[in-house]
Amino acid sequence: MKPSMSLSSLMSGLVLALVSGTALAQATTPAVIFDMGGKFDKSFNEAAYRGVEKWKADTGGKYFEFEISNETQRVQAIRRMAERGASPIISVGFAQASALNQVAKDFPKTKFVIIDEKVNQPNVQSVLFKEQEGSFLVGALASLTSKTGKVGFIGGMDIPLIRKFECGYEQGAKAANPKVELFKNMTGTTATAWNDPTRGGELAKAQFAKGVDVVFAAAGGTGVGIYQAAKDAGKFAIGVDSNQNHLQPGTMLSSMVKRVDVAVYNVLKEWKPGVLVLGLKEGGVEYALDQDNAKLISPAVKAKLDGYKADIVAGKIKVADYMADNACKN
Repeated sequence: MKPSMSLSSLMSGLVLALVSGTALAQATTPAVIFDMGGKFDKSFNEAAYRGVEKWKADTGGKYFEFEISNETQRVQAIRRMAERGASPIISVGFAQASALNQVAKDFPKTKFVIIDEKVNQPNVQSVLFKEQEGSFLVGALASLTSKTGKVGFIGGMDIPLIRKFECGYEQGAKAANPKVELFKNMTGTTATAWNDPTRGGELAKAQFAKGVDVVFAAAGGTGVGIYQAAKDAGKFAIGVDSNQNHLQPGTMLSSMVKRVDVAVYNVLKEWKPGVLVLGLKEGGVEYALDQDNAKLISPAVKAKLDGYKADIVAGKIKVADYMADNACKN
């Protein structure tokens, strides 16, 4: 007969098992919940997707994901991720704020993140952007490029956040040309406004008929229809959130980029509770300049845009925030 395991050996094995179990418990898996439009919307959600995929490539980590297809799923999706032990759980988009606020209270030890809104819970990191600053730059670009002196803006869902884009765009357009005419439309008042390319195209065509020759779309997936309409009409369009210059090269004058990808990557690397606000100074927003639009922006125009950017960063130009006053005070 073999001698039985000694007490010391048994205890050592038990300690190893406990340590291993603790390590496994601590190795939590993050989760990303994409909102309406999905992770391949070529805009906001897709920027978040690129961020988490970069984190996955760099670290070899894995993550859970879910794509919201209707508004009733938000609370359940966040709760299920928390029940699975995921952490941090990243809610992509302001529309998930109410749902996250509910669930975060029930899982105080779980780390949560909300992109584009503020949730006042001790276990939530809120990431906000100064969209008005980036929109100011593309507004100036639109005015400096327009030959008619008429520029357009088409938003997605009519909410304060999108009015924030519109207000910044208007300020930049008027800074570059005080006599510029601005035409504005919103696609709708429900979440379907983020994914209605047909309606977006119709609104763009109506603006072009009035003389608009540059249009800025802050409308998520709806923008695809706006860009197509601009190409068909021989006009310029400006993309949003992601760098969309490649979608219609020659038509896309630029894109107002929100570095949602960088924000998502950074919170996965280091989560901190509280509010993080990213503007031009922090590299959180910018106008896109690459091989697809370099020939469309002259050195003189680029110099003016760089001057505006420097003045905003230095505080010499203060771009009004629509959401601070619920009005465009410029």
